[in-house]
Amino acid sequence: MEDVRLLDSYEQRESGGEGMMRRIQVRITGMTCAACSNSVESALRSVNGVVSASVALLQNRADVVFDPSLVKDDDVKNAIEDAGFDAEVMPQPTTTKKNSDSKTLVGQFTIGGMTCAACVNSVEGILRNLPGVKRAVVALATSLGEVEYDPTIIDKNDIVNAIEDAGFEGALVQSSQQDKIIVGVSGVMTEMDAQLLEGILSTSRGVRQFRYNRISTELEVLFDPEVISSRSLVDGVEEGSNGQFKLHVINPYARMTSKDNEEASNMFRLFMSSLLFSIPVFFIRVICPHIPLLYSVLLWRCGPFIMDDWLKWALVSVVQFVIGKRFYVGAARALKNGSTNMDVLVALGTSASYFYSVCALLYGAATGFWSPTYFETSSMLITFVLLGKYLECLAKGKTSDAIKKLVELAPATALLVDKDKGGNIREREIDALLIQPGDTLKVIPGGKIPADGVVVWGSSYVNESMVTGESEPVLKEATSSVIGGTINLHGVLHVKATKIGSDAVLSQIICLVETAQMSKAPIQKFADFVASIFVPTVVAMSLITLLGWYIGGKIGAYPEEWLPENGNFFVFSLMFSISVVVIACPCALGLATPTAVMVATGVGAKHGVLIKGGDALERAQKINYVIFDKTGTLTQGKATVTTAKVFTAMDRGEFLRWVASAEASSEHPLAKAIVEYARHFHFFDGPSPTKDGETHNKDSTISGWLLDVSDFSALPGTGVKCCIDGKRVLVGNRKLMAENGIEISAATESFVVELEDSAKTGILVAFDDKLIGVLGVADPLKREAAVVVEGLQKMGVEPVMVTGDNWRTARAVAKEVGIKDVRAEVMPAGKADVVRALQKDGSTVAMVGDGINDSPALAASDVGMAIGAGTDIAIEAADYVLMRNNLEDVITAIDLSRKTFARIRLNYMFAMVYNVVAIPIAAGVFFPYLRIELPPWAAGACMALSSVSVVCSSLFLRRYKKPRLTTLLKITVE
Repeated sequence: MEDVRLLDSYEQRESGGEGMMRRIQVRITGMTCAACSNSVESALRSVNGVVSASVALLQNRADVVFDPSLVKDDDVKNAIEDAGFDAEVMPQPTTTKKNSDSKTLVGQFTIGGMTCAACVNSVEGILRNLPGVKRAVVALATSLGEVEYDPTIIDKNDIVNAIEDAGFEGALVQSSQQDKIIVGVSGVMTEMDAQLLEGILSTSRGVRQFRYNRISTELEVLFDPEVISSRSLVDGVEEGSNGQFKLHVINPYARMTSKDNEEASNMFRLFMSSLLFSIPVFFIRVICPHIPLLYSVLLWRCGPFIMDDWLKWALVSVVQFVIGKRFYVGAARALKNGSTNMDVLVALGTSASYFYSVCALLYGAATGFWSPTYFETSSMLITFVLLGKYLECLAKGKTSDAIKKLVELAPATALLVDKDKGGNIREREIDALLIQPGDTLKVIPGGKIPADGVVVWGSSYVNESMVTGESEPVLKEATSSVIGGTINLHGVLHVKATKIGSDAVLSQIICLVETAQMSKAPIQKFADFVASIFVPTVVAMSLITLLGWYIGGKIGAYPEEWLPENGNFFVFSLMFSISVVVIACPCALGLATPTAVMVATGVGAKHGVLIKGGDALERAQKINYVIFDKTGTLTQGKATVTTAKVFTAMDRGEFLRWVASAEASSEHPLAKAIVEYARHFHFFDGPSPTKDGETHNKDSTISGWLLDVSDFSALPGTGVKCCIDGKRVLVGNRKLMAENGIEISAATESFVVELEDSAKTGILVAFDDKLIGVLGVADPLKREAAVVVEGLQKMGVEPVMVTGDNWRTARAVAKEVGIKDVRAEVMPAGKADVVRALQKDGSTVAMVGDGINDSPALAASDVGMAIGAGTDIAIEAADYVLMRNNLEDVITAIDLSRKTFARIRLNYMFAMVYNVVAIPIAAGVFFPYLRIELPPWAAGACMALSSVSVVCSSLFLRRYKKPRLTTLLKITVE
């Protein structure tokens, strides 16, 4: 399982849970509304053999699961075409895991300039339509896009160009293709130094292309990894310059953080510049009329206009077209791509007030009739919008703190122990990003372990709380595994690196959190739909407001006293119309879900709960049943022999020697427990236990004290059988004895039943076709198991236990933890059947497991939760990864999901109520009755603060605290 990665796409859970079913995606063209998507879904579901069909209107796609023995791909395509739409079956989606058969790569790109969900839809549509692109996901909250593409058809630069052609800023962050390195270079002072650097690179074997930016001092090199490694490249440049140049690899996440900070700084500069020009305009309009001397200066006539008009026009023109240029650019690219966004609304509102004011001045100069101008509306509107965008940048930066903190855990440098050209052992400091598998690394006390690996020399205690959440240090000595980013506390260690880069545990955790933040919860579809129609609807409402007030004034529906001084019906109507355009905000809707999901995934990681996506969060908050596997999940997974009873005259030591000899060749945990018990009985020297209950003591496997075994056979579900000294030995359960004709006496049966009633497993031993003894093996429950079960019941979740063990032992264990629903003697494949049985009435079922045999059930469940100490394949099949081997995190996962979606609903309610209430006020609905009106500049302030309010609402999740079981169970601690 070396190639199984933690980050392998959680999308596989659907395909994995369908058994022999086939899942395809179909691109559909011609759909225009929800009615179209509903008709396509109905057409697909009417096809015999189609299990499920889901149509995404905005993505123009259908996701279809069907029985390939009844339905072919063409049948699905024909059903859609018969419904009146064009259809194209898309290539099978691939996952992010490394696959020798797959030729696709996954690239991550920063996308600047997105303002709302409409921008996201536009960029995703452009990327998905590029030839060679298999999958594209864009996240507004992180300004990132993840694109899976075929490098033989399209290049990374082509994707960046497509983003930029759409009017957005694009740049590659990182790619799964390890052929590119970006380093910072110090020591380049003159033109001669730059030429020396270029000369070294030009003569280096394996270097395909390079580009040196003298302003940022960044060097980007494209190389052939089959010819030269990244470290050899760096070493070659430093040695070729005789140590003049020093190179350090730039972490891609550090570059992203830098870009985020740069965006926030740029927005702050724009805001301050706009404020600097807007304050004089406001001063001229509001303050100066009350200062006679200044007001007399403003009334001086210069040409056709007074000084007041000239100053306001000059100041506001700078704000409108220089500082506010970004809104025109954003609106233009949105319209170019056939979509609309917030920039369109801001550009419309500010342009209306600005150009009306200009026209009013020109009309006054030509006719002598001077209408009031509204230059200050335009400038203050832009100022408030920029303020809102700046605050939004700050708030969004807070939501991505989880990834930043995880990145900070990784050490920047490492001490490499290798040999120089003369063969002498040396220690040298290298960039941690240049570590290669097989490197020997020295870790000093207090230092961070630079990579995942194995200790080859030394002994020390290591703090692994960043992964396990347990504060107790763990002893590490020769052959112990270590995790990169954990802290060495006392002794010096030499570690051999085994996993680096994206294969390392810390990198996979970062990728998992990032993937979750990139994902879209199903509830986001609502926001995407609203965003697609929001701006056209608002523009239409603005025109209706303008015409309604103007026509109403002309026909005398309201008195002229309502008009502003020197105003007319058109100006009066226009101000309401501009306020409608400006106050409407699609951003709040677009940010409601992704910001909450971002914060929740970060908070989950902090508490040892890794969430694989927003869809997992949405399902988890509806859980009705939680299924626990018994062994290793409810129990500690550390089987120990508690009883050894011999029914014949055979000596106990000899009895244990025969049993251990039979079990020594078995890999079953119970067999290992029996061998260890027998070894301890013979030698009276306990093994050195490790964290996971295994031992490094080799004595238990030394055959010197064991008997020679022949014809060994392990029988799944029953036990083992073999021959020793020509006599048959059987070790297993009742079924094994019955199949081999071994009679079980009433006394023996009574003894086994007594063991099972006390939650122990009874193992029968037969020698030479006679039952000679029984072993009792117990697997202690986790100390928190009973409390967690009761806590789930208090939360309205019903716990269920499944096990392959016998019914008596299963019932005894279930009684001890308080579980009422027990499913025993269930084969591994049958666990998935238990899940499906509970799902039949529409219940949402979660499965908690840790082993390979749990993975089918984890994939079949609505929410799979893998214990972090379990196997890689179990983690792959799950939606949640509980990094700590603690069942309390099951409650944390469910509670965090519920609180996150409560926050998302609150965000949507706020965004919807804001627009529902604010737009009528801006349109002047209450003006005839209450004389309440909202000037355009005030409408701009409200619009800017609405999206900030939603982001801040999501940030409240950062204050999340794990539920205390004492509170949940209403236990009073004295």
